[in-house]
Amino acid sequence: MIDDNASAKIANRFRGFLPVVVDVETAGFNPKRDALLEIAAVLLQFDEQGQLHPVETHACHVEPFKGANLDAKSLEFTGIDPWHPFRMAKPEDEAMREIFQPVRRAVKESACTRAILVGHNPSFDLNFVNAAADRCKIKRNPFHPFSSFDTATLAGLAFGQTVLARAAKAANIAWDQEQAHSAKYDAERTAELFCAIVNRWDSSVGD
Repeated sequence: MIDDNASAKIANRFRGFLPVVVDVETAGFNPKRDALLEIAAVLLQFDEQGQLHPVETHACHVEPFKGANLDAKSLEFTGIDPWHPFRMAKPEDEAMREIFQPVRRAVKESACTRAILVGHNPSFDLNFVNAAADRCKIKRNPFHPFSSFDTATLAGLAFGQTVLARAAKAANIAWDQEQAHSAKYDAERTAELFCAIVNRWDSSVGD
């Protein structure tokens, strides 16, 4: 259960929207044609000192949907084998519902009206989330359909860096290149980066 004061703060801080950090790994760039292979969502909350922190991560490996395109260059870049037996991948419908459920719950507990996706160049992630939700006929997509927070832009402003790895290092966030390009790892580092930027701004301007 989320503390009432923290709920009020996050609802007021972001105009009734709950920021949720999302990262996806895919088998291409076309959200309607190419497979969604991994998705992760990180929930955030303010602590008693008014500092924003990641509090919970939800992540799934996803089975390619029927007829999905698997681009060889994209798979080489991410290092994902969609058919590896140890991936323990879930059907896209099951994976999306598993990600959306805790997001909806957090929106309600935080007294927010909707989630807003936070990502590094988030239009890519949001397009894949929306396309998957449409394919799975999920009517209650908790995310705003087109608005988002872009940590590439925010990090460019705050730290002079737009590449995620470089921005993380500039924010004194540990970065392991061997773990990069997994949805869970990238989402958690992006969440730390977003929180660092928000906290830095809030401390500079005061309440």
